[in-house]
Amino acid sequence: MKAVIYRAFSHKEAEEHDVQDMGTQRAEAFVQAFLKRSIPHLSQQDCESHLQRKAVILEYFTRQKLRQKKKSKGLSAKQRRDLRLFDIKPEQQRYSLFLPLHELWKQYIRDLCNGLKPDTQPQMIQAKLLKADLHGAIISVTKSKCPSYVGVTGILLQETKHVFKIITKEDHLKVIPKQNCVFTIEIDDFISYIYGSKFQLRSSERSAKKFKAKGTIDL
Repeated sequence: MKAVIYRAFSHKEAEEHDVQDMGTQRAEAFVQAFLKRSIPHLSQQDCESHLQRKAVILEYFTRQKLRQKKKSKGLSAKQRRDLRLFDIKPEQQRYSLFLPLHELWKQYIRDLCNGLKPDTQPQMIQAKLLKADLHGAIISVTKSKCPSYVGVTGILLQETKHVFKIITKEDHLKVIPKQNCVFTIEIDDFISYIYGSKFQLRSSERSAKKFKAKGTIDL
């Protein structure tokens, strides 16, 4: 077996495999070093016995893959509620603080509608408002199955899927459910009606939703 392992390549084989003749001693030293590195737990005698077999199974080592750090996910809805991230502090519940926000919202709607001119089609304004961000708008409850909600007017501070949070001129924070309520938004003498029961979407979801015109809508 040794004679086969340490046999020198013929001139033709050396040229075919692009191998230089190392000589018998150097070839034997290379094989011994290779075996010691590949199967380190075996002694020299065991290595010699392995060479007598037809096949030598060498150990191999796999490289450990570097663990990629997982991107940290954002807070869950429950965690945000527990941390009260969206709660408005009592000292901040003042109507005057949010008047600049209302002015910004009016300019945003004017830019969105390419200027609210007298000849602008109301249907176009209505379609734009349904998909627009309403934070900062002055919103009023005109109809509701709950009479105590009717007449509530203020600046919209927060919108969720099911409620509007409004700050009134009396500095009262009102939470109005969308269900069973009709709201109006007025800007530059244009009045837009919002049927809350058909408006139960987050503001980010509304921008991609197609609203269909309907003849009559129940509360």
